[in-house]
Amino acid sequence: MTEPGPLGTFLQARRARLRPADVGLRDLGPRRRVAGLRREEVAQLAGVSVSYYARLEQGLSRGASAEVLGAIARALQLDAPEREHLDRLAGAARHTPRLRRPRPEKLADETRDLLRAVDGVPAIVLGRRTDVLAWNALGHALLAGHLDLLGPDDPARRPNMTRILFLDPHCRELYTNWTHKARAVVGNLRIAVGRHPDDPLLAELIGELTMKSPEFVALWADHRVEPCDAASYELHHPVVGSVTVTQQTLSVARSPDQALIVCTTPAGSSSEEALALLRQVTDDRTPHANSAGVSKEPTRHF
Repeated sequence: MTEPGPLGTFLQARRARLRPADVGLRDLGPRRRVAGLRREEVAQLAGVSVSYYARLEQGLSRGASAEVLGAIARALQLDAPEREHLDRLAGAARHTPRLRRPRPEKLADETRDLLRAVDGVPAIVLGRRTDVLAWNALGHALLAGHLDLLGPDDPARRPNMTRILFLDPHCRELYTNWTHKARAVVGNLRIAVGRHPDDPLLAELIGELTMKSPEFVALWADHRVEPCDAASYELHHPVVGSVTVTQQTLSVARSPDQALIVCTTPAGSSSEEALALLRQVTDDRTPHANSAGVSKEPTRHF
């Protein structure tokens, strides 16, 4: 039997979350045997044949037009990120994947300069698979102070924030509402998979988490698509205690697959004071490293 593939499983998951009343239909039939809408109901709403929509879910049809995809998106009440995800999955279904092991991601000098420019706030740079490509000392101290500060410098040892979130006890204790953070990360990871369906390292990460984390399995099965743009989180930090930060994701112009994550606090708040204390502690503990976590060069006189 043909596997439905990413496109089919996404359609099934979005169909399952809707009820007839959600889309203006009356449920007059016998006892429902499926969660959510039936295939024929989605086909009716989208204006396509039941057999065609069924083949699309089963992975047997790969030529859906933009008009058909738009109609299905409206029928399933997809929001803008979900619609973009649907289009990417449909595009990926039209070609045979070429699995090639990608080269390690590199941090451009301009991005490193940008990281140094935001020295006053915790900041990290994440790659397409949420590998930590760089962090400043305050970002390291706030989010992963128990790990090696210089770990991101070696591609073979780079921490991965999704792996840490699900498999490292430190992160479970760090986020007061861990489930909220985990749901956001998985929703963003779905977007990455849609953009890079042929990335074997991304597939390996998902496979590892599927084997090791039941929580990841449950969230991944929901097929939530949600960009991590800005969200507030309450942290219980082992050094400075309670601190609430807003994590904002900024795109890197010359490296579209990379993102700069900055953590801000309201001016004059107790959280701002907590970060100031953390910065002082961090500076005291790392006298031989600059704020970007790179060893200082000796002073030169000209």
